[in-house]
Amino acid sequence: MTDAPIIAQKAPYPIEVEAGKTYFWCACGKSAKQPFCDGSHKDTGIAPVKFTAEADKKMFFCGCKHSSKAPFCDGAHSKL
Repeated sequence: MTDAPIIAQKAPYPIEVEAGKTYFWCACGKSAKQPFCDGSHKDTGIAPVKFTAEADKKMFFCGCKHSSKAPFCDGAHSKL
């Protein structure tokens, strides 16, 4: 059984990503290293989302864990 994700915050996390670097976005909301995974999803049935940056730029990672465009914010937090 999969647990429901915990809302880490009702706003995106603006993060400067580096080209070629791989990130693992926390999908469960339990990580202490938001918006990225720290392994806290163990036993939740929720896996992190892998993302490799194509360029150095600011990206807005979902904080509410309800985005349909995960790992990025789609504004879903405004409806929670």
